[in-house]
Amino acid sequence: MSVEALWTPSAQWLAGSTTLAFARAHGCRTFDELYARSVADPAWFWDAVSTHLAIEWDAPYTAIVDESDGAPWARWFVGGRLNLAWNCVGRHAVGLPAGSEAIRWEGEDGATSSVTYAELEERSGRFAGQLSQLGVGVGDRVALVLPMTPEVVVAFYAIARLGAVVVPIFSGFSAAAIASRLVDCGVVCVVTADGYRRRQKPIVIKATVDEAVRDAPTVRAVVVHRYIGIDVPWDASRDRWWHELPDTAAADYRSVDSEHPLLVAYTSGTTGRPKGAVHVHGGFLVKIAQEVAFAADLKAGEALCWLTDMGWIMGPWETVGTHAVGGVLVLYDGAPDFPDPGRIWRVVERHRVAFLGVSPTLIRALMGHGAEHAAAADLASLRAFGGTGEPWNPAPYAWLQQQVGGGTRPIVNISGGTEIAACFVAADGCLEHRSCSLGRPSLGMAMDVFDPDGQPLRGAVGELVCTRPWPGMTRGIWGDRERYLDTYWSRWPDVWVHGDWASIDEHGDWYLHGRSDDTLNIAGKRIGPAEFESALVAHPDVVEACAAGVPHPVKGETVRLYATLRAGVEPSEELRVALRALIERGLGSSFRPESVQFVRTLPRTRSGKIVRRVVRAVVLGEDPGDLSTLEDPTALAAITDAL
Repeated sequence: MSVEALWTPSAQWLAGSTTLAFARAHGCRTFDELYARSVADPAWFWDAVSTHLAIEWDAPYTAIVDESDGAPWARWFVGGRLNLAWNCVGRHAVGLPAGSEAIRWEGEDGATSSVTYAELEERSGRFAGQLSQLGVGVGDRVALVLPMTPEVVVAFYAIARLGAVVVPIFSGFSAAAIASRLVDCGVVCVVTADGYRRRQKPIVIKATVDEAVRDAPTVRAVVVHRYIGIDVPWDASRDRWWHELPDTAAADYRSVDSEHPLLVAYTSGTTGRPKGAVHVHGGFLVKIAQEVAFAADLKAGEALCWLTDMGWIMGPWETVGTHAVGGVLVLYDGAPDFPDPGRIWRVVERHRVAFLGVSPTLIRALMGHGAEHAAAADLASLRAFGGTGEPWNPAPYAWLQQQVGGGTRPIVNISGGTEIAACFVAADGCLEHRSCSLGRPSLGMAMDVFDPDGQPLRGAVGELVCTRPWPGMTRGIWGDRERYLDTYWSRWPDVWVHGDWASIDEHGDWYLHGRSDDTLNIAGKRIGPAEFESALVAHPDVVEACAAGVPHPVKGETVRLYATLRAGVEPSEELRVALRALIERGLGSSFRPESVQFVRTLPRTRSGKIVRRVVRAVVLGEDPGDLSTLEDPTALAAITDAL
């Protein structure tokens, strides 16, 4: 059944599209024509992208890609030398007009500040020199456990400038979660803060870092940013206040090989040990810059804000991508709905945000408060939304695009992952968008959907795969070569299997249907849990939902549904019956759920994704695996109580 497009780009939008301008400059008339050429001739494409983005190489590369060690170990921009921090900061400090802004920041208490490219150059250069005096050298790992303030960006570029390796860690993690990451990659220095505030409550980071460092013997120094001015524990032999570090000259930008490690970005596994995805200067820079310049269509001087943390891959994504194109990075450090649900829309107005990145979870929460909060703000600067982290449900997608966006702003829905560094698929604004669609594969990404036999599949749900390497791919899992190969490359030869279910419809639009290890098989019919969850969330009283498959003696598997309700709605048997009927009407009687339970909250990561594997493990009494990324570990008790 054909689905009507919710977004059709206007002639004015198409005329300003960076993607189409690039396509026409290279003899391609449409996005699809450009995409086909980009995957048929990746050497041409990535060379053309580097040139288009004016990436500055200290030594030119002699080949675009070398797959002589096999696709999993492909090397990009072979022989080239550069420094990512120079390309994101230094060249703009001298090349953009004086006073060009690099960062605008807003705290939860309403305080604001800005940093120009010249100031970012000076501050990151000086901090790089100070880190060098503390003994940080080329290849040393430096962890960032910082809230979203300008200092986290300064530190990121200072570490990259030295040729050291950034290890971004979510500032809200427990001590055990931080320690596991510090130990895994042998961190020598931690940069942190005294604390931060959420909903006016002070959160002490320093004490948590101290506890973590006790289990991480490689850490030699802890640098502390005095952010909220609270008393913190202190070890004079190890701890240094950032503002009291001896003044030094700016460290030089170290020219490094394109394949030199830039950062180790951690993502959770199904076991207790997180995976440290290794990313490098050349490939990460070119791929991320291409996405922000093309899919997000950000121009120099425009502002981008993605509600995230540097500890999630979208933190480095927005930082590197925005600054690579000479844009303005807007950081908001606070709860997006505090002191009221209009906060994020006022951030857009105050900082003239052109591109706003959100999660479906956040929009589901804001939708319950109505569109009047967005209507009260001046969103004239806003050209597009971004979305990632999980599949959308139709109701919140339409609410954001139609009611908040007025139907005049696309949702650039993207999907990739920590190990991808970037995106597999992205709904470029130059394309028509249907509800919840991810548009097309990202340029240069040889994507497909495979059936269980490894054959291309259309019109049905299958495994999302990538059949060729790409510049932004992880160079492995830190310290665990075999885990990298087993996780992504072991099912079909030279094919990356990401673990997501996807489908391609008759229009050529791509959709995600959740993790493939979450897939339900009910009476021989395979279905993703997102299908059940979307049906429940369509009910006006349901805010969030999670589907968990459990064994069944007849059907093989059946589903239990867990839902949170909007404020003021009380659980009732009448509502339970109505929701079960809603599922049957939407999916058919074959998919009648075993039960619908109401819970006060659902276990989700701090980036907003509901962790279905944890729900299923609790339901089945199994080990839930790594829980370090959960926003609220007590959510497990809510599922247990519902049982």
